[in-house]
Amino acid sequence: MLKASIDIDLLRDSITALSVIVSEVRLKIKSDGISVKAVDAANVAMVIFDLKASSFESYQADETEIGVDLVKLNDILGIVEKKTMVDMELNTASQKLHLNFGGLSYTLSLLDPSTIRSEPRVPQLDLPARVVLNGQDLRRAVKAAEKVSDHMTLGVTGDIFFMEAKGDTDQVRLEMGTDQLIDLKAGEANSLFSLDYLLDIVKSAGKAGEVTLSVGCDFPILIEFDVSPNACHVTFLLAPRIESD
Repeated sequence: MLKASIDIDLLRDSITALSVIVSEVRLKIKSDGISVKAVDAANVAMVIFDLKASSFESYQADETEIGVDLVKLNDILGIVEKKTMVDMELNTASQKLHLNFGGLSYTLSLLDPSTIRSEPRVPQLDLPARVVLNGQDLRRAVKAAEKVSDHMTLGVTGDIFFMEAKGDTDQVRLEMGTDQLIDLKAGEANSLFSLDYLLDIVKSAGKAGEVTLSVGCDFPILIEFDVSPNACHVTFLLAPRIESD
């Protein structure tokens, strides 16, 4: 059972963040909120999603799991006007999710959760460096890197966090010191990542006031941010590209 109401802007931004690496998910519905752990088909990126019950205007739920086509859900939410309340009601017997907003009523057929990839195990990582920066700065560097390469290095040297991309002929590098960062835990870090994934991730992370990056040397990166403070928290785990000699 699920019966809830939520502001469309928060719901739309949350689902958009979730859908950047997966198109189908198992949504775990509990009394304290809705969560997802999912990995992309290439096993390169993982998303951990937590939409708290307190994010909703009203929220009643029994523990259950449903399968959702995020492409269809995003299409529906895309037509909802801003500052509209969306009422959601789950019919577990018929496996339908009913959405009501602005006088319109949509019925979304759910997927069989057993046909969707199982929830992945989240690895325990002890990453030496942690950087907190404004999402716009991260997005700016990633967009600049796209102009010269298909991959990007993120690292820490001393008290400097850097993002760098090198192409066949061109190069771009952004350095940020402690006076430009929100916070920095210095440590040895230098890892290379695919820009295809970073570009998708910064579509949502770039809007956040604070983004936390946990990095190491040739280790996965953790990218964490709130879609809305104390409402929806998203973590991406992205595997590095290892360059062969």
